[in-house]
Amino acid sequence: MESTVIEVRDLWFSFNGQAVLKEVNLTVHPRDFLAVIGPNGGGKTTLIKLMLGLLEPDRGTIRVLGNTPKEAAPRIGYVPQGIGVNNSFPISVLDVALMGRMRGGKGWWRFSGTDRMIAQKALERVEMWEFCTHRMEELSGGQRQRVFMARALVAEPEMLFLDEATASVDTKGQSDFYEFLKELNETVTIVVVSHDLSIVSSYVKSVACVNQQLIFHDAAEITGEMLEMAYHCPVELIAHGLPHRVLQEHKD
Repeated sequence: MESTVIEVRDLWFSFNGQAVLKEVNLTVHPRDFLAVIGPNGGGKTTLIKLMLGLLEPDRGTIRVLGNTPKEAAPRIGYVPQGIGVNNSFPISVLDVALMGRMRGGKGWWRFSGTDRMIAQKALERVEMWEFCTHRMEELSGGQRQRVFMARALVAEPEMLFLDEATASVDTKGQSDFYEFLKELNETVTIVVVSHDLSIVSSYVKSVACVNQQLIFHDAAEITGEMLEMAYHCPVELIAHGLPHRVLQEHKD
């Protein structure tokens, strides 16, 4: 097993001449549960896409599972934000899960018996197998998110990236979803982007705050430095299950 699963060194990225990320350094260890927080437009999703190999940095290096992000891609599961479902398209829960077994094929894809067995196990793992013949339009937001999780899991990943995966899920559904992630984290490294500080601090093991630059804290706690960097004002949060108010001088 690698001693580290993600190594980011002196990473810079710009878009249309505007700096999005600069001087980013990050080390993630196996079986970590990392929360990536920060303001809208701060670069959280961009950082995830760079680590997935969907974008190329202007300079700096990224190693994932000992390889380049693109080389590591088959070993990674990804649940992006804003997954939409066309309600007029008759796709079943099982069909969606099976999509995770498609590997760069063109035209029609024929799924094997092994593919279907792995898809069934993934749906069972997220407690959605009983809905396998249901159309996606018939599910709640939380149930759909579990199906998208199953789609990521059928690739049997060693690492899982989730970008605002519970944005359309109610509070009860979010808690259930994070409980599932906590169990999954026993065998899979997890990186999750989230705006919900209270939920995040109850489940994760480490936190990275991104606002062009990155501050890392190797504990399930959001520090005053992170809040000042990201939000520039006092913020109520929950750390280790206890309420805290971080008060710092705020300058207009």
